[in-house]
Amino acid sequence: MPEISLLLGIVLFLVLAAEFVNGWTDSPNAIATVVSTRVMSPVSAVVMASALNIVGAIVTGTAVAVTIGTGIIKPDIINLNVVAAATLTVVVWSTLAALYGIPTSESHELIAGLTGAGLAAAGPAVLLWEGWQKVLLGLGFSTLLGFFFSTVIMTALYWLLKGISLSAINRAFSKLQILSAAFTSFSHGSNDGQKFMGVFTLALVLGGVMPEFRVPLWVMLLCGTVMGIGTATGGWRIIRTMGFRLTKLEPVGGFAAQTASGLSILLASSFGIPLSTTHCISSAIMGIGATRRLSAVRWGLARNIVITWLLTFPACGILGYAFVWALNAVFPG
Repeated sequence: MPEISLLLGIVLFLVLAAEFVNGWTDSPNAIATVVSTRVMSPVSAVVMASALNIVGAIVTGTAVAVTIGTGIIKPDIINLNVVAAATLTVVVWSTLAALYGIPTSESHELIAGLTGAGLAAAGPAVLLWEGWQKVLLGLGFSTLLGFFFSTVIMTALYWLLKGISLSAINRAFSKLQILSAAFTSFSHGSNDGQKFMGVFTLALVLGGVMPEFRVPLWVMLLCGTVMGIGTATGGWRIIRTMGFRLTKLEPVGGFAAQTASGLSILLASSFGIPLSTTHCISSAIMGIGATRRLSAVRWGLARNIVITWLLTFPACGILGYAFVWALNAVFPG
């Protein structure tokens, strides 16, 4: 096995740090509703999410990893500094947002960071339109499908459960919501877990450790486990924002939101489309509130979340661009 250079070692550490932050700040979205409805304790929910994120990241293939690793920017005209800048961007932006309890999209941070860093290193020729088509599709999947599926599922449940007492509904959906939370956690691993597998493998290729882009099993296990550990540390501020502050949820609403977001994520993963799981669950929760009445959603908080989403692409693109210049000064090519 070729020797791992100091720069490659730093890059691989940064990729794992970004994967840890992803588990810390993004995975809690998958269990926010099951905690807020008090169906599961925070500790039990985190343990479940950690385990199923690992499973989802390992058993669902590598289509998303390939898109991130080879489809956003041309891997043959960039260097390790680009990968380091992109992952450092994820760590910095996500940590800042987490301090304020605002959920962000590590997917968009990573894509924007890669793009900004790639532009700094090689100019516009580095961009790949085919991969960006999937990114744009992911924006639609995460923002529209989550809201659409949740309103359809919730409306159907209102109709099917008409005449049944609220206590009976809560008892039934308290159990069903555990399944939906498990499904969402598994789906999250299938998409978000793969993204950093792709970047980790790209770094190994650029560092001369691997001759071609092919995600090995040990990379899947390593990245999936690190994400699971990040989830286990608990993103409690994110859980509070998503589960308690955005709208009031009952078990049936939590079930619908989690099922809707899980379906959207898994559908995107099957096509190799990287999307924002944060956007999925946020828009699904808004959809649940909107089926009761529009005023049930705290639109001021929703506005702050959306503003953060809108700022993520330009801010992380600029950070990635700037970090490459700084890294080039320390590690000249």
